[in-house]
Amino acid sequence: MEKEYKLNIDPKILELLGPSLYTNIYYILAELIANAYDADAHNVYIIADKDYIAVEDDGTGMSYEKGDIAKYLNVAGTSRLTAEDSVTKLNRNKMGRKGVGKLAALSVSENVFIKTISNGEKSGFILSRNINQGNLLTPLDENDITFCKISGNGTAVVMTHPQYKLHSTLNAIKRNLLKIFPLVSNDFKIHIIRDNEEIIIDKFDKEMIKELSTLIILGDEFEYLNEFFTTPYDAQINELLKIQPTKIIPIRMADKQGDKNDYSLEIKGWIGTYMTTRGRKVEMTDFPDNFISLYSNKKMGEFNILPFVGQNKLPEVYVVGQLHVDIFERTELPDMALSNRQGYKSDDPRYQAVLAFVRNTLLPDVLKIRDYFVTLGKEKKKLLDIKKQKNLEIDFKKSVDTFRENTTNNATSKISLSLGLDKAKEENIKSIIAEQINTNSPDMGIKSKIDSQKKKILISQTYPDKDLADIVYEMLLFNNVPPEDIIYTNCDDEISRIPEGDVGNSGIYGYLRQFFVDSYSTQKIYVIFVTSDNTKVSWGALVEVGAAWITQIEHKIFNIRNFRPEHPLDDEQQWHSSSRDPEDDNKLYMPKVSADIFCQKIEYICDKLEYTKQKRIDNMNRLQTLVKITTK
Repeated sequence: MEKEYKLNIDPKILELLGPSLYTNIYYILAELIANAYDADAHNVYIIADKDYIAVEDDGTGMSYEKGDIAKYLNVAGTSRLTAEDSVTKLNRNKMGRKGVGKLAALSVSENVFIKTISNGEKSGFILSRNINQGNLLTPLDENDITFCKISGNGTAVVMTHPQYKLHSTLNAIKRNLLKIFPLVSNDFKIHIIRDNEEIIIDKFDKEMIKELSTLIILGDEFEYLNEFFTTPYDAQINELLKIQPTKIIPIRMADKQGDKNDYSLEIKGWIGTYMTTRGRKVEMTDFPDNFISLYSNKKMGEFNILPFVGQNKLPEVYVVGQLHVDIFERTELPDMALSNRQGYKSDDPRYQAVLAFVRNTLLPDVLKIRDYFVTLGKEKKKLLDIKKQKNLEIDFKKSVDTFRENTTNNATSKISLSLGLDKAKEENIKSIIAEQINTNSPDMGIKSKIDSQKKKILISQTYPDKDLADIVYEMLLFNNVPPEDIIYTNCDDEISRIPEGDVGNSGIYGYLRQFFVDSYSTQKIYVIFVTSDNTKVSWGALVEVGAAWITQIEHKIFNIRNFRPEHPLDDEQQWHSSSRDPEDDNKLYMPKVSADIFCQKIEYICDKLEYTKQKRIDNMNRLQTLVKITTK
């Protein structure tokens, strides 16, 4: 019997849709892989050649005699009418629905060869953008119906003279496919072949999970991903990795017949944030690195909803996720896929419910966890810097002690030998030399390496006066003082706080003692005292005042009326004064002259410590954004 292959579609549709139905080769491959999955294939081979791209599978194939070919050529015919139609013989949920996926290959090639074998029966034809009269397709000779990798049943889609190119490396092709088609297992493998190279995808790319700093898993089905998650902060892993049940959202909507029913919208999958995006652009050129994809029945429906749920904030560049919502493909409900199969109808209540959950809950949660991860990183870096500084101090002390001892002994020995001194006079000379070396040590010029790690400014304050201390801190930053150079114990940014448990358990006092009292380095910290009536009842503030006096540390005073700073603070110098308005919730305000003095002192500190200060007019403009400035 001579086989006749008739395409059930208006030829003009092929001319219009063929080249533009899909805009990316990987979407096209995903459609063809999905067809293989629906055909109960266990292996799919993507074969890239300079003259063609072929997709072969070892599925059931299509029989002309049993009507499989006619069904295949019935483009846009609904393939899932009943629950029985929705599953394969291997009990897989079918991905195909509208029957337009077969046209995907026409976006790559003008002529596509379809070859299939079912229980020994061979069939084949050329799917073309320009078909013959009567919608008849050109048949293939049965002798030409052969496969490259398959023996027995299967189907091959050969896209000749492709207008798209696959990436130059197989690993990049693999990563791109996994972004849009993560359904791989020992029961369904994807083989990628080019020349003598071959790579097999038979499991989810665990390397993607290993690159994450944070991870939220939804549903038991994806709990296995936690095995691949690693973190440098093992003690905090339960804060960085969250395993949650499937998110269930009740939804009421009309089915295809218009009858309204209650449904459970279930969201499963995972979302996380990369540790870093550095270096990822080398191979990943076909898709953005940050995305949240939606899948239904394991098939990608929309690659990236992040632009619709995010707020275009910088941390969102680290976000990546794959969410599965099978109700999108529920047979009795209306089809919500767009005609290009690369997105969903925005007005569908299922789609809106998912966007709302991701926008209001899931995305904020994962970004909050990432903030915690960043905090841990800063904390670790600070501890490493402190440890480095401590080691430098130890080495420095050893070097200074060795220098003093060797210089004293060698000079004493040469003087004694030259003058013929007795033992008593030699010891006297040794004592004099040692004393002079100690007296003149600050002039040796060997402190810069040690001082580079040190904090340079201490803001001494009490928590009730945090509002004024915050203004001082912000003005220092505005005048180009790095936050890591400042110690401010109540700072909102942890970079300026002393790490928990630093230098033993002695906190800020241990830090000050170790690096500014015991240290051989000559650099002293500069102290800014924020004073008020609260200073008199704060033990910590009084201790810092005493420490500044004992070590003769230079300082400036920013005061809140009606308190008067007293000795041992430098109460003879002019200090800045702010006031509180009892009629305005005790908020701070400054007279204009006081604000000018404030800026003058900030600028002096910057000059003293060699920071690049701002101009007075700019400082005044900035200050008035932080505090009320009155004319009197």
